[in-house]
Amino acid sequence: MKRKILIILAVIGMWACEDDLIQAPISSSSSLNFYQDEDDFEQAVNATYNALDGYAVRQFMLSDIRSDIIYSPGTGVRDWNPINNFESTLATNALMSSAWDENFNGVLRANTVLDEINESLVPDDDTRNRLIGEAKFLRALFYFDLVRWFGKVPVFDHVVTPTEALEIPRSSVTEVYDLIESDLNDAISVLPESYTVKGRATSLAAKALLARVYLTKSGPTYNIEGPGLDANLYSDALSLLNDVINSGQFAWVDDYASIFSYDNEGNSDIIFDEQNINDLSTGDRGIGTTLPTDMYDEAYGRTVTTFAGGVPGDSPIRPSESFLASFDEDDIRDDFAILPFYIDDNDNQINNEQFVKFLDLTELPADRFNWGINFPIIRYTDVLMMKAEALLQSGGSQTDIDAIVNMVRERAGLEAVSDVDLDMLLEERAKEFMAEGLRWHDLVRTGKVLEVMNAWEVEDDASEKIDGVNAYEIIYAIPLDQLDVKEGLYEQNDGY
Repeated sequence: MKRKILIILAVIGMWACEDDLIQAPISSSSSLNFYQDEDDFEQAVNATYNALDGYAVRQFMLSDIRSDIIYSPGTGVRDWNPINNFESTLATNALMSSAWDENFNGVLRANTVLDEINESLVPDDDTRNRLIGEAKFLRALFYFDLVRWFGKVPVFDHVVTPTEALEIPRSSVTEVYDLIESDLNDAISVLPESYTVKGRATSLAAKALLARVYLTKSGPTYNIEGPGLDANLYSDALSLLNDVINSGQFAWVDDYASIFSYDNEGNSDIIFDEQNINDLSTGDRGIGTTLPTDMYDEAYGRTVTTFAGGVPGDSPIRPSESFLASFDEDDIRDDFAILPFYIDDNDNQINNEQFVKFLDLTELPADRFNWGINFPIIRYTDVLMMKAEALLQSGGSQTDIDAIVNMVRERAGLEAVSDVDLDMLLEERAKEFMAEGLRWHDLVRTGKVLEVMNAWEVEDDASEKIDGVNAYEIIYAIPLDQLDVKEGLYEQNDGY
């Protein structure tokens, strides 16, 4: 079931003005009058899901473009070029503000639900607990992104006024994780394993996300206040992943391309996703995704779509040369997900590769903002490969590790391998999950990010835009507009 709703609740849409912290609404008084019954809370939780709008683009821009699978140095001034080039001026980059604001908007929506819901307004225990569980799952997801992007962030576990928000500093990474883990454990305890319709958070989605949290916490600290805490929670992650695998709710999909088909959404590989709608009748922005448009060339878009849009020619987003070279000739994944060339509107063959993983030209929306493909946030394949990672990191069964990786390779049309190590697993993950926003996070939590990125910079940075990759660049700059709200409330992350 698609979760997008066309009308955002007025009370939840009352965000801070430009000069206030994004977490605080201008006024919360109307919320006391809005929530009257179960239907109101269903709408409010749907609005919290709607805060995932843009999730796909954020992950692609801040994870994949930051990583070694994409090279986009640019000759223009596009927001993603400084991300790719590891520039130190990111505090004023619009992608920083977007990542901060949109995640905290989601936190606010979840907090509004959690503050207002009670037994008198939603008397049915199962319904009330489900709504609470969904809100907590989503709040945990938003905070997990925040801690991975920025490290320390302010913790809001309830709605606060603008004045109150001005007295709440950034919390430690440990404190942020405390809220994330508490929320996910609560969600696990009250959410069902499945629904009759797809698209909502389940207890198994919460277990899979908590396993990803545990793997991330177990990563090295790099001597920064970032997402890794050397927590050694691999056995905890493994237990959760096995619960998901053994639940019987998900299954292996033999055909790789079908996982991403517009006609096969909610297939057995999808545990949780960002839901998007292609509504040709209205062309209404805000119910679809711009992600395919943010991957393909503008010149290509002019030849194959009925609307303008695409990546400008001064800053194309390309699979990196080393990433392209890493594919075996028989690997079907790059054949499906990467277009090697196209014919432009002047009938010239343009030999530039581009990602088309989520593009289906038979499913054209009314405009470039409303592609109707869902974006996977947690896949069953990812759960299996996270299990292999947990086993590798904890000295687990090599037979089980090899078996998981060879399932993935067999589907890709490749021969089996043996004695899979962490580098081999990461290479397989890079190919399997390309353009799904996982690559940077994978490198960070496994301790490989500086080694891999600095080797890649030497090999791939033909434009010489990158001057090495440093530990402080594992997290991003706090947006300048947040630092300016109240002097001294937040300190900038080191290096920016």
